[in-house]
Amino acid sequence: MKFAIQCRGDQDSKEIKSKLKSYLSQFKMEYNEEEPDLCISVGGDGTLLEAFHRYVHRLDKTAFIGIHTGHLGFYADWVPKELEKLIIEIARTPFQVVEYPLLELTIRPNDYDQEHTYIALNEITVKTAEGSVVVDVEIKGEHFETFRGDGLCISTPSGSTAYNKALGGAIIHPSLEAIQITEMASINNRVFRTVGSPLILPKHHTAILRPKNERTFMITIDHLNMAFNDVHTIQCRVAKERVRFARFRPFPFWKRVHDSFISDSRSEM
Repeated sequence: MKFAIQCRGDQDSKEIKSKLKSYLSQFKMEYNEEEPDLCISVGGDGTLLEAFHRYVHRLDKTAFIGIHTGHLGFYADWVPKELEKLIIEIARTPFQVVEYPLLELTIRPNDYDQEHTYIALNEITVKTAEGSVVVDVEIKGEHFETFRGDGLCISTPSGSTAYNKALGGAIIHPSLEAIQITEMASINNRVFRTVGSPLILPKHHTAILRPKNERTFMITIDHLNMAFNDVHTIQCRVAKERVRFARFRPFPFWKRVHDSFISDSRSEM
């Protein structure tokens, strides 16, 4: 099996990377950064996002697994003290695959010259540095509302626990193929009105944002930041691609949510 390692870069993570590379090579596994079957992320959730975008062109061939070396990572199943156990599992046990849905973003310019398509693991956000974001929101080809406010966050189910959660969005189980649209400080008064609640769209529903005025849009795709001018539409939908996580032991989604956000008061009693 071919493997690669994405490392955060701090000293602890570098040491773990070195051990992983050395020990797995002793088990006759091939270190291959170009075409890995397994990408091991050593760091935090940000490191795994970097790994995801590094291999976004081969999601059907590369699976991911995370070791967190700082605060508990939502995507990282393993801790440094379990390193030897993980190495043995990788070397000797065929891993199970858990697939999560992704978000596809397509940005089309006014001149229809060249559209840009991206895939997000967590979310995309739409903001502007020039006043409020003002866009018509279309769902499944029908006008739904005109949004005015700081911006919009469109997230995947696995990404619903990230920025979306901080905005008051719902946590969605990743077995549901859906995307979620959550508002950022919408303007609601007697003149302007939005639904004011997160919207959860199924796989067969596409959301299109149509700018009402000329703005430079600041768009994030996970940890990547980009600026776009002369935008005609911003299209969001569930992607055809799916991310594959390698599992060597059960780690249910709701346990992951619990361990990430809730302290177990029972252990303190």
